[in-house]
Amino acid sequence: MPHLLPGEKVVASRHIHWVMPLKAMALPVLLVVLVVLGGDVLLRGNLGGEVRLVLTLLALALAGAWAIVTWIRWTATSFTITDQRVILDSGVFSRSSRVIPIDRVQDVATRRSLVGRILGYGTVEIDAAGSQGAERLDYVPAPDAFRDQVFTESEQLRRAPL
Repeated sequence: MPHLLPGEKVVASRHIHWVMPLKAMALPVLLVVLVVLGGDVLLRGNLGGEVRLVLTLLALALAGAWAIVTWIRWTATSFTITDQRVILDSGVFSRSSRVIPIDRVQDVATRRSLVGRILGYGTVEIDAAGSQGAERLDYVPAPDAFRDQVFTESEQLRRAPL
């Protein structure tokens, strides 16, 4: 959870879409499959039982460690919309935080690939006044709802009495 300003309220908070950790786990799962199923085929059955067991356990341990790191990285990346800002946090040991003031938002665009439309994720680009270019957020779950929420908060802030 990001540090909030006095009186600031969280409107929505999301992690990157679950497809990112799934993609990150593809290589370790392939490694385990190759070791378990492919070891005998590649070495034509010349692999001893103890060696095969050790290789399988090693592959499983590596895949498990990779899964833990992937999970931690996934939970450490978030997009938060408050009534005053859009906050983009990422990183585990070295934290990075980008902040876009809601009152500076000029445009929010979304892009979704075919797979993204099927699985419910996409890219959101937030263009803010005074910035060097649009801030790009990849793998945002329900990007159209995210865009609409940013616009809703932006309009509410602009219409609020001074």
